[in-house]
Amino acid sequence: MKGSARALAGVYTAMKRSDFYYDLPQELIAQTPLEQRSSSRMLHLDRQSGAIEHRHFFNLPEYLRKGDCLVINESRVIPARLIGVSEKTGSPVEILLLTQRGDLWECITRPGKRTRQGARVRFGDTLSCEITDVTESGNRMVRFSYDGIFMEILEQLGQMPLPPYITEKLEDPERYQTVYSKNPGSAAAPTAGFHFTKELLAQIEAMGVRIARITLHVGLGTFRPVKADEITEHVMHSEYYEIPAAAAQAINETHAQGGRVICVGTTSTRTVESAAKEDGTLEPCSGWTNIFIYPGYRFKIMDGLITNFHLPESTLIMLVSAFAGYEQTMAAYRTAVQERYRFFSFGDSMLIV
Repeated sequence: MKGSARALAGVYTAMKRSDFYYDLPQELIAQTPLEQRSSSRMLHLDRQSGAIEHRHFFNLPEYLRKGDCLVINESRVIPARLIGVSEKTGSPVEILLLTQRGDLWECITRPGKRTRQGARVRFGDTLSCEITDVTESGNRMVRFSYDGIFMEILEQLGQMPLPPYITEKLEDPERYQTVYSKNPGSAAAPTAGFHFTKELLAQIEAMGVRIARITLHVGLGTFRPVKADEITEHVMHSEYYEIPAAAAQAINETHAQGGRVICVGTTSTRTVESAAKEDGTLEPCSGWTNIFIYPGYRFKIMDGLITNFHLPESTLIMLVSAFAGYEQTMAAYRTAVQERYRFFSFGDSMLIV
C-alpha cells in the first residue's frame, strides 16, 4: 500500500508500545456528548514551537486562513450491532458488522460456538443470515437474506456499536454521527468531526476555506490494541476509502496556491496519505488501505490536524506523534490530563498547526 511508514521509520523502528503510554484517570473518559457540539474544549498545539493554548472548538476559525482546506470524512455509522437467535437452538446470538465484501459481510459474532460455518441466525421476521466461512482472525463471513432494502432493515433492527469504553446509554443516536455524515458504512464514528455544527462549517466556508469531502469507512479495528512490543510488528486492519474528483482537486489547488491542508481526524489523514503520490498530489480514487503511520513517517499532504484525545498505546496516538513530534505529543497529553480535558470519542479536541 502506498505511503507505508515502515520503510520511512529509520531511527524510530526501535520504538516500543510502552513509549506511548500515559496515565489517564477513569473519570476523564467522556461517557456522553456535550449539549452543544462546538462548546468542547480545544487544546491548540503549535507544531513548530510546542506551545500550548487552551481554547474552545468554536474558536477554530481564528486558526484558519483563506485558502486553507479542511478534509472531512463523510462516512456514516451504521447500526451494526444485531441481536438474533440461532435457528438451530433458539439461543441468543450477537453479530457485529465490520466490513462489506461483495455480497458478504465480515462480522464479529458471539458466542462463537453458535456461529460455526453453516449456522443460521434469525433477526425478527425480515432478516436472517448464514455463516459462510470463518477467517484466520476468527471473524465470520456472513450472507444476509432479507425482504426489502438492507440498510432500511438495519436501521430498524440494529443498534449503534458504541466503543467499549462508553458504558452509558446514548439517548440520541445522531450524536454518534457527524453533522455532515452521508455515506453509510462505518462500524465506528470519525469522532474528530463531532465538534462541528452546520453553522460553524458555513462560517468556515464563508472565510474562503475549502472543504474536501472524502469517505473512509471506519472499522472496529480502530479500537484494536497494539499487542506487539515493537510497534513495527503491529498489523493494521484494512478500511475502504473513496476520494472524489472534487476533493482531489480542492486539495491539489490548495497546495498549489500556498494554502494548508488540515485533516479532520485520523481517518481523513490515513485516506489522503494512502492515496498521495510522491509529489504530494492526489487523483480521484478508491480502494483499501492498511497504512500504519507512526513517528518517522514523512507526510505528503497533511499540514494540520484536528483530532480527539486517543487511547494510550493506540495506533491513533502513534499517528498524532508522527505529525506533532513524539515529545510534544506526549507533553500535550500530560497537560490535557492535568487540565482535566475530556478524553476519547465524546471528549474534547486537539488542533495541531
